[in-house]
Amino acid sequence: MTPIKLAIVAPCYNEAEMLPISLPRLLSLLDSMTREGKVSADSFLLLVNDGSRDSTWQIITEAHERDKRCHGLNLSCNVGHQNAIMAGMLTAVDGVGMADAVVTIDADLQDPLECIPEMVDNYYDGYDVVYGVRTSRQSDSFIKRFTAECFYKLQSQLGLKTIYNHADFRFMSRRVVIELEKYEERNLYLRGIVPMIGYPSTTVDETRMAREAGETKYTWRKMLRLAFDGITSFSVRPMYMILTLGMLFVLVGIGIGIYVVVSLLKGVAVPGWSSLMLSLWIVGGVMLMAIGLVGLYVGKVYIETKHRPRYHVEQYLH
Repeated sequence: MTPIKLAIVAPCYNEAEMLPISLPRLLSLLDSMTREGKVSADSFLLLVNDGSRDSTWQIITEAHERDKRCHGLNLSCNVGHQNAIMAGMLTAVDGVGMADAVVTIDADLQDPLECIPEMVDNYYDGYDVVYGVRTSRQSDSFIKRFTAECFYKLQSQLGLKTIYNHADFRFMSRRVVIELEKYEERNLYLRGIVPMIGYPSTTVDETRMAREAGETKYTWRKMLRLAFDGITSFSVRPMYMILTLGMLFVLVGIGIGIYVVVSLLKGVAVPGWSSLMLSLWIVGGVMLMAIGLVGLYVGKVYIETKHRPRYHVEQYLH
């Protein structure tokens, strides 16, 4: 068995506090897998700086100077998590990196590194894609766990083929990444695209861990946007505002409905007022939500027709 050349791709956005912790662990993992003969000695890390505003790129540059296995890809501006992952993977398998396979993992290392050797073993067993599936979310808040569960169930009901409880911690062989490049969407949702490729795949169980330094850069707004992208394959901010406004109207309508019921029980309701107010708020809110949803699909088509680049590379350290 010839050891593969593995690239560990880690997107970074304002991770200056976490990188001094994660870099030694990633390099130690490469050392361990090299000694065990799982990967070749020319395997490397590829840290993708997604338009960070702190000292993230400086830390990556210094790490590259100390150890040439630390490659750095500096994007000219922030293009989003999914596009940063795509940029890293394509760079890792191109004429410079020429990796046989890639593993994508966030730089905060909340996904366990211990799963990566198991992923490589699965590759030797004939699998081209290995998904990290979260068996426990105890490090996440209750609200985040609940909304994530609802989102995965909603995706399944809408017919979207995804891996349940899988984020972006995955192993892919070089031929999968090459096939993935054929998908030319400007706005990527890799969790939905990768399963469509259809090559042999399996899963490994992982327990998501708490972040050791800094704060997560994946805000609720970004998670909500990714959720809509997973269903519509695109997002347009003004349309989201309309959709949110429609939801707000529905909530107000529910509040008015509760008030109407209380008024009726107390005998102080004005005849005809109840039905009029409920019609205005609830029906109006539903209509705005519908218009916003149609707008999302129109916006998706609008952006896709432009065929603009997903990202621009400012510098590549290798």
